[in-house]
This record gives sequence, structure tokens and C-alpha cells, in this order.
Amino acid sequence: MDRTAMESLKQWKTRENKKPLLIRGARQVGKTWLMKEFGRKEYAETVYVNFDGNRQMKELFSPDFDVDRILIGLELYSGKRILPGETLLVFDEVQEAPDALASLKYFSENAPRHHILCAGSLLGVALHPETSFPVGKVEFLDLYPLSYTEFLRALGKERFADVLKKGDFALASTFAQTYTDLLKYYYFVGGMPEAVSHFSQTMDFSGTREIQQRILSAYEQDFSKHAPNDTVPRIRMLWNSIPSQLARENRKFMYGLIREGARAKEYEMAMLWLADCGLVHKVHRVSGAALPLKAYADLRAFKLFFSDVGLLSCMAGLSQATLVDGNVLFREFKRALTEQYVLQQLKAAEGMDVFYWSSEKGTAEVDFLFEAGGDIVPLEVKAEVNLQAKSLKTFREKYRPKISVRTSMVPWKKEDWLLNLPLYAVQYIREAIGG
Repeated sequence: MDRTAMESLKQWKTRENKKPLLIRGARQVGKTWLMKEFGRKEYAETVYVNFDGNRQMKELFSPDFDVDRILIGLELYSGKRILPGETLLVFDEVQEAPDALASLKYFSENAPRHHILCAGSLLGVALHPETSFPVGKVEFLDLYPLSYTEFLRALGKERFADVLKKGDFALASTFAQTYTDLLKYYYFVGGMPEAVSHFSQTMDFSGTREIQQRILSAYEQDFSKHAPNDTVPRIRMLWNSIPSQLARENRKFMYGLIREGARAKEYEMAMLWLADCGLVHKVHRVSGAALPLKAYADLRAFKLFFSDVGLLSCMAGLSQATLVDGNVLFREFKRALTEQYVLQQLKAAEGMDVFYWSSEKGTAEVDFLFEAGGDIVPLEVKAEVNLQAKSLKTFREKYRPKISVRTSMVPWKKEDWLLNLPLYAVQYIREAIGG
């Protein structure tokens, strides 16, 4: 499986003054596979330690942070010589060993020539103020589910992916039907590696759904296993409300949809827990268009998305026939699914900070806003070929952005102020606008 994050790891390896690298991401997005595959391809040896239930390795890090002693212990554990630059040290599920996490500071300061990758499914939850964390002594890499172009490569459509990567959108338009058909598959399968691997080998829709259901069940088990007991019921209720939140025409998150009378304060910790685990993405509203967008975010108004479009379609109970063959009754939720897809591609591309805009009276709304090249770019999402863009025009008349983008099923077309970017190419939106 070809992951673009592999290139980021190669750049990290060759960088001078590198620090231990922490890979963050939701459970089962492929962190373990990525670290092992990187070690296999780029190093003579890999020493892999999984701290989940590994008392021996937890004890190795507990007495002190003597790096030489720890390295000898790792050699004894693995049966391998650890040589700087030739051996990759991989610490998996590192949230289970706070001392191992804290030791990264001492590796960074006292043994900087050693190459260390770390990951943990619940790392965001673990990295709270009460945890001893090596601030300023580590680097980060966020890993997301496979993007659409990574999905294409997994299906053996490398040439199609290459055309998009090169930015040849005119050529891609010639094969728009193929890209669109494969995009429908992606809406069903999503980007979770196990689901993609199974589908790419079998083209089995029902088996893919079973895998997604197992992943969702594993997430729910994590709620009970790792979250504070008094927060678990709220996490479940919030989590299960997301499809119905997105099914509404106004997708602003409403606590009242969790249960009647629910208030934000009751669900703050549940929301934080899901976000820290990488299971949800919050997209905050901005009421204006000024830089930096983050400074003008309304923290009380937001949309809440899943980490993966395939998991959303699974949780919503959408069938293969509905997604792949089309259904007139599916139009409203298809817009929600399309917004989920677009956000996922923007995150996968470079972890963009994304917002949405709505007018004060709520009569106009632009689906996403982001910063590029010192400008603010509005992005309107269309699930089909309906090209009415009233909200985008309202935003443009008020704020005069240099470029506005509409993404839809319509082929690529660039006008003076408006770029129509096909949904299948939205991952390369920065390249398309030259920012």
C-alpha cells in the first residue's frame, strides 16, 4: 500500500538535527504498518517495541532515563545491535508507557543520532498536562485514512493518480466518468487501510462493510476501556448522533440532537475525548474573512465530521446500491457525505486548518474556508452538477477574495474569479489555485 506519509518520513530521516517523531492518528489508520514498512525499506534493522501489555519494556524505562542503559536493554530484548542511523527504533502504543514517552527528551538531548519513531492510538488523550511530555524535544506527523488518490493506487490505478498529482486536470476531464465511478467506490469503502486492502483484492462490498463494522465496534470498546467512566455514556451518545447531525440541511452541530435538553457543558469532555483520539474533526464557523482565520473562529458554532467517509457511510447504513448505483432519495445525505469527503481530502493533503462561513442572519453559508498564499479561499461543495453558487457569490461580493473555488461533479474549468475543481481532484486544491 502506497502512503504519501512515507515521503514525509524519508524527509525526516535525511534532516539534520532531527528529533524523535511522534505519529498521531485514529486507531487503525495504519500507523504500525507505516513505521514497520519504513524501517524495512530504509534501515538495515528495526527494533520494534509494543508497550501494550508489555511489562518488561515498561520496567526498562521506569528506573531512570539513562539512554545508554535503555539502549542496552533494547538490544537484549530484540537480539539486535542498535547502530545510530542504521537501526530504526519504533515505540508503538507509547501512551501505555509514560516513562518511555518522557525518555524521548533524553534521547533528543543525549543521543540525537538515533532515529526513533513513536505512535499510539490514543496518544492525543495521553498528552495532557498531567503527563510528563518532552515539550520541544519531538516532532509530529499526523496520519489520516487513505486519501482518494492513495485509494486509486491501492486499486492499481496508479496512472490515474499520477495525472491528478501532476495537476493535469484537463486530461483528467477526458476520463471524468472513470474518476467519478471510482469516487463512488471510495464513498463506500473510505480510507481505512484494512477496508481498502480487502476491497482492492476482492471488490467485495459486503466483506468491506463487515470490516468497517468491526472497526466501529473497536472504537466503542475503546470508549469503555480508556475513557473516564462518567464520560463514557456521553461519548457514546455524541458519537451516535453524528450521522443525524450531518443529515440536516443546516449541519451546524446541535446538542439537542444528542438528547432533548442537552447542553454544551455536559458534553465538553466527551467532545474533547473524541477529538483527541482523532475520531472526529471540528470545523468552526467564522463570521468574517480576516487573517488569521483561527483568531476569528466562533468556538460555540461548529460542524462535526468523522475521520473517514467510509465509516460514516457504514454508520449511516448506506447500501452499495444507494452509493454506487444512485438513489433519488439519497440526495440530502449525499451532500453531507460529500462534505465529509472533501474535508477528509483537505486533512490528508496537509492537515489544513479549515473553517466555514455563514452570514450573521444565516441566509448564506460557504462550506469551507482556508488560508493559502496569504489569502483566504472560499470553497463551496456541490454533491452533483447543480452549479448554483448563491452563497459563494454573497461571500465574494462582501469580501472580494482573489479566487473562489467550487468543487462538484462538473469537469475542471477556470474563470476570472471562479475555479470549478472536480471532486475527484480536490486533494490538490492548493496546486490548482497556485497557492
